[in-house]
Amino acid sequence: MKPTDFSKYISDFIARYLPDERGASVNTITAYRDTFVLLLDFIEKEKLLKVEKLTLAMIKKETIIEFLDWIQKERKCSDSTRNMRLAAIHSFYRYLQYENLDNLHEYQKILSIRFKKTRKESINYLTIEGIRLLLRQPDTTTARGRRDLALLSLIYDTGARVQEIIDLTPSRLRLGKPPAIKIIGKGNRARLVPMLDVQIGHLKNYMKEYRLNEPTANMHPLFFNSRKEKFTRAGINHILRKYIEMARETDKMLIPQKVSCHSLRHSKAMHLLQAGVNLVYIRDILGHVSVQTTEIYARADSRQKRKALEKAYVNINPDEEPIWAKNENLITWLKRF
Repeated sequence: MKPTDFSKYISDFIARYLPDERGASVNTITAYRDTFVLLLDFIEKEKLLKVEKLTLAMIKKETIIEFLDWIQKERKCSDSTRNMRLAAIHSFYRYLQYENLDNLHEYQKILSIRFKKTRKESINYLTIEGIRLLLRQPDTTTARGRRDLALLSLIYDTGARVQEIIDLTPSRLRLGKPPAIKIIGKGNRARLVPMLDVQIGHLKNYMKEYRLNEPTANMHPLFFNSRKEKFTRAGINHILRKYIEMARETDKMLIPQKVSCHSLRHSKAMHLLQAGVNLVYIRDILGHVSVQTTEIYARADSRQKRKALEKAYVNINPDEEPIWAKNENLITWLKRF
């Protein structure tokens, strides 16, 4: 059977354009691929079209809207997930605008589909006391506890995303003076993040114990499970949840109900901000493309807002009762004023 134009362009988009021209990360490519797997599943089951005969001309703006409604109704996807799927579809059709001009008008109609407005969640983070409590939970008399302490403290200390931690290898660490870690973030962008001496101590002990300081282990996953495979997101979240529950039993006031690995990243950013670190430096540590993204922490920090208000506060309350308050007829007084 002769390949269709859809199969040709979707294959090129996933296998060549995203990794080679866009420099997209493995996670982005996987997310985009999954979107089109879902779209094809919808087209085959709901539109009763054979995937092997699908052409670009068969996919209209209405098809995409129906697909987006379908994933929300049938798969119970949130507005945020819907928007993520639409972003992948938009990326494909922007690519098509330059690769295939036959259906340009329809491509632009699909690109005109709007994202749904989503409610912005407040930033969930732990106080410094909460972080201290969390990091006291691993049992450092055991090898696993020492590993978990090194893992959790590294996530917090570097403000790294969980996937960035998963992808780390010993070769990315510089444990001399000054200590730093090379993190590969979104879009394969690299950043160098300084580390503190306490963190270095945990890492050195952990690496020595697991023989990760040997030259042969340079490209081995820095953190791995019992099968010697690098952790998955689920694996790291499982470890975090275990210690979060232990910490909450000690002090419920210090540990929020919902805590994720990303909460540790938020916590680091907020603590840096509260310590007076410039937003530009926080941006570089977190690996944000723009400082505007980092500004969410400044907007969310109620402590900083309170300090700013207190600093700018001027006492406008008069020492004595205003004249209009003594007047029996306020309207009469105002008219005379």
